[in-house]
Amino acid sequence: MYLTQALKRTVQIDGRGVATLCAGRVRTWNECGERVAKLAGALRQLGITGGERVAVLALNSDRYFEYFYAVPWAGGVFVPVNIRLAAPEVAFWLNDSGTEVLFIDDNFLDMLGALEGQLETVRDVVYMGDGPTPEGMHNYEAILAAEDPVPDALRCGDDLAGLFYTGGTTGRSKGVMLSHTNLICNSYNVIGGMHFRPGIRWLHAAPMFHIADGLAVFGVTMVTGVHIFIPGFTPEDSLRTIEEHKVTHGLFVPTMMNALVNHPNIKKFDLSSLKSVAYGASPMPEAVIRRAMEVIPNCEFTHAYGQTECAPLSTHTGPEYHVFEGPNAGKYKAAGRAALGVEVQICDEDGNEMPRGEVGEVCVRGPNVMLGYWNQPELTAAAIRDGWMRSGDGGYMDEDGFVYIVDRVKDMIISGGENIYSAEVEDILHQFGAVAEAAVIGIPDAKWGEQVHAIVRLREGETVDAETIIAHCHERIAGFKCPKAITFRDEPMPLSGAGKILKTELRKPYWEGQEKQVN
Repeated sequence: MYLTQALKRTVQIDGRGVATLCAGRVRTWNECGERVAKLAGALRQLGITGGERVAVLALNSDRYFEYFYAVPWAGGVFVPVNIRLAAPEVAFWLNDSGTEVLFIDDNFLDMLGALEGQLETVRDVVYMGDGPTPEGMHNYEAILAAEDPVPDALRCGDDLAGLFYTGGTTGRSKGVMLSHTNLICNSYNVIGGMHFRPGIRWLHAAPMFHIADGLAVFGVTMVTGVHIFIPGFTPEDSLRTIEEHKVTHGLFVPTMMNALVNHPNIKKFDLSSLKSVAYGASPMPEAVIRRAMEVIPNCEFTHAYGQTECAPLSTHTGPEYHVFEGPNAGKYKAAGRAALGVEVQICDEDGNEMPRGEVGEVCVRGPNVMLGYWNQPELTAAAIRDGWMRSGDGGYMDEDGFVYIVDRVKDMIISGGENIYSAEVEDILHQFGAVAEAAVIGIPDAKWGEQVHAIVRLREGETVDAETIIAHCHERIAGFKCPKAITFRDEPMPLSGAGKILKTELRKPYWEGQEKQVN
């Protein structure tokens, strides 16, 4: 199995079909295939021949897409860098991975100044933008044009394809080693689970550095689809692009979906082309998915669950379960059942499978599970035990094999000996009409150990007091689960590059000076 096979097949059977649409540039699969082979030649001239690392720090684009294929074609390993990192974190990723060539666009040129003198292994920088090439850099289009297409290096199977780093917000980031087999098996699972078909038109709105969008980079290519790029997600740009380019498929994490379906001008756009949307990365509040089904009624929704270490898909809940009546009602809340090539178990701390309905840790086994963490064998051994990837997510499995994620294990709140899963409380808060965003965390409490605390951003123009929202919660969930207090904020929640709310940042003021982050 090798990633570049899909590109070569698509060029062979649909060479004249449209491959990429970006910033007014339209390229066919014939053109895309030739450009990838020529860019691979340029990379070989820069010394990328047998497993060397090539990083990219850029917003979404057709050139980013070509990078994903040219690097393995040349014989290298791609390292997509989180666009939300600070300069010291970027330096760590590049040095830790041993990156030799860095691709960068206009949006991050200023960061290079902050990185001066900190990069230990980067030898060459390739400028991906359209402006004048900064001094000392190679121009993307120039080095591509100067080369003839080169033969594929045919890296395959368990050869390392990419390093996808996780973390970067606390502690040391971990480089997740994904092989060609990992990524291809994931693509097969995605094609089946998300109903990819020839000719689909995928909107790359989620950041391309994240493995969640990577499932489309490779899967859409496999089915001869069309890749449509916007630099990054904004509701207005996404809606406009869906209408203009007749987008049929896309992926939106819950924070993106919330902003999209509640955009005040959503009804001004023709979204009738949109046939299938996947969502994941964190739990989707019921109010948001109901709103999405209301404003895009002809679109099917799939809840995808996974993690970078699993390349990433592990389970999914299809559109047939996104209903509110009948025998399948309520199943949409599940992360889903195991993808075709994946085994899933709910285990206790010792790796024993838990009875159905009891909460434990979600564990995954299959050809999608990573090779390990880059240069961190001890962490690898702790994460993968007897072939099972310990996800770190708390959940349970029902009698039908549906997995329900109750929370990230580390986000669980223990108050008075009771386990409280913040995702459940957040779902209730989102059902209150005035709430735009909500995050629930545990804060120290002298009597109970920890107490439930909510951080809420209201919709523009709304006013409501904390007591009213807390009363709303008491009407719907047990009293010990309800927030004891609410902090209101005007600005959006802090987000990771993948669109997840950074609870570590929200917790900091409450745990400052504490020896431990649990109480």
